[in-house]
Amino acid sequence: MPVQFQDLLDAGAHFGHLKRKWNPAMAPYIFMERNDIHIIDLHKTVAKIEVAAEQMKQIAKQGKRVLFVATKKQAKQVVADLAKEAGMPYVTERWAGGMLTNFPTIRKAIKKMGTIDKMEKDGTFDALSKREKLQIKRQREKLEKNLGSIADLSRLPAAIFVVDVMKEHIAVAEAKRLGITVFGIVDTNSNPNGIDYVIPANDDATKSIELIVAEMVNALKEGANERKLERAEEENEQVEVKQPRTRTRKGARKEAPKAEKAENASENE
Repeated sequence: MPVQFQDLLDAGAHFGHLKRKWNPAMAPYIFMERNDIHIIDLHKTVAKIEVAAEQMKQIAKQGKRVLFVATKKQAKQVVADLAKEAGMPYVTERWAGGMLTNFPTIRKAIKKMGTIDKMEKDGTFDALSKREKLQIKRQREKLEKNLGSIADLSRLPAAIFVVDVMKEHIAVAEAKRLGITVFGIVDTNSNPNGIDYVIPANDDATKSIELIVAEMVNALKEGANERKLERAEEENEQVEVKQPRTRTRKGARKEAPKAEKAENASENE
C-alpha cells in the first residue's frame, strides 16, 4: 500500500528546519511557517514518493541496481537493514571520495579483501609473522567496514538514493558527473537543484527516513518480482514454440513408411 499523508504526518516528515536556515530553492515544497520552523507540504511529498517509487520499480525491472547512501547516525541502521532486504548495495560509513568516479580503484580494494580471505584458507597466512598477520587483519577490517556493503557491486549503479543531499554532497556530485540518476530526501535547508527525484521531507527523523526508504525498497522488490515473472513467461513461450516443431518432425518420420507401404500394396494389386 502506498505511503499515505497521515503516515508521513505521524512520522514527523513535515517538520523542516528553522526559517533562517532554509534554502530558497525549497520554496515550492514549503506549506507554511510555524514557530519559526518551516512546514513541508506533505501532499507534494506523497506525489513525489509515488513518482520516485515508480521509477525505482522500473530500474529493478530492468535488472539494474540502486546504491543507498546514508552516513548520518539516525539513518545508518535503518537504511542498511532495508537495503539488505532488497538485496541492494549501500554506504552507511564514510563516503570514500571517488567511490563512483574512481570505481576501478574501489573494485581493486574490494578484490583485496578476497585475496586476504584466500590467504587464510590456503595456509599462506600461517607462514606470516604475528605482526604481519595483525597488520593484514586490521586492513581487512577497515576494508570490510568501508566497502563490505558494496562488495557485490561489480559495476556502477543505475541510480543512488541519498538521505540528506547536503551531507552527502560528494556522492551527489560524483553521480551527476557520471550521469547516474539521483533520488534524494531533501529537507528545507538543502538545495533540490540537480536531484532527479526530489522527495521533500524531514531527513533527520528516523521514522520519516524509514517510511520513505521502505517505500522505495518495496518498489524495488516489486520490480524484481515482475522481472522474474516476465522471464519465466518468456521461457515458457519458447518451450511451447519448440514443442510443436518437434512433434511435426516425428509425425512426418512415422507417416513416411506408411505411405510407402500403401504405394507398394497398390502396385501388387
